[in-house]
Amino acid sequence: MAAPMRVLVTGGSGLLGKAVEHVVLKEGGKLEGEEWVFLSSKDADLTDLDQTKAVFERYRPTHVIHLAAKVGGLYLHMRENLHFLRDNLKINDNVLETAHQTGVTKVVSCLSSCIFPDKTTYPIDETMIHNGPPHDSNFGYSHAKRMIDVQNRAYFAQYGRRYTAVIPTNVFGPYDNFNIENGHVLSALMNKTYKAKKEGTPVTVCGSGAPMRQFVYSLDLGRLIVWVLREYDEISPIILSVNEEDEVRIRDAMGMIVEALGFEGEVRYDTSLSDGQIKKTASNAKLRRYRPDFTFTPLREAIQMTCDWFAANYDSART
Repeated sequence: MAAPMRVLVTGGSGLLGKAVEHVVLKEGGKLEGEEWVFLSSKDADLTDLDQTKAVFERYRPTHVIHLAAKVGGLYLHMRENLHFLRDNLKINDNVLETAHQTGVTKVVSCLSSCIFPDKTTYPIDETMIHNGPPHDSNFGYSHAKRMIDVQNRAYFAQYGRRYTAVIPTNVFGPYDNFNIENGHVLSALMNKTYKAKKEGTPVTVCGSGAPMRQFVYSLDLGRLIVWVLREYDEISPIILSVNEEDEVRIRDAMGMIVEALGFEGEVRYDTSLSDGQIKKTASNAKLRRYRPDFTFTPLREAIQMTCDWFAANYDSART
């Protein structure tokens, strides 16, 4: 019988880290004898190699779920592409090389759907990651994330390491960054709408609301990431997403937020601001071959639960 896993989760206090923690500790996902450690940025600065080595030395993981990253909203990415490139390259190289040096059996890293080429055909699948440059708005972050896939293949080719990655589409849920300037699109809109309701003011959405996105509830991704750690054996990454037909306009998702928060004021769309990438439809055909019966939480229900969580935890949420 294989020895129990000691799993180190980087980015453990963030959106996906909290989702994995919920699955493992509250939904019975932890197996007998396993140890799970959820790191936050307070435990180690992963851009620093010495701190990365120290935290691996302390916990001696056999497996790693690598979720830590420097992230932000569209407009912060547009202003600071270089910072996002350099910091994420450092984080990823430090984690993967330290995992290799300490004999970690498996690493599951988290990529992003923004890594895909801007000019492409749809739907996008896992074979198309490197088929052209990503969108200009966040090219620094996107290229850094792409390099995880390159490194995973290189660690396998040279050392036989079974390191892989997941590619979620647009994630939201409890414990997200709800900051209006730097948060993910749905979470930032939830905060905007919540404040507008409290203050009796209109709410302004940046852009036209036309871009299409496949939104995924974080707890669904937490369940799938734990499955990837346990059972998915490919080096090639796997897209974790709702079906193509579940892609919606940001304008329509905004309508669900308005409904969930009971906002009755005016919603304005500032078309002088960039929409970013208009669509990035991803295929989940590979996931469906492995998990044909996996059920994603319906978007309206997931938005309602996230809005309820945000309202209940407003004072402690990242705003």
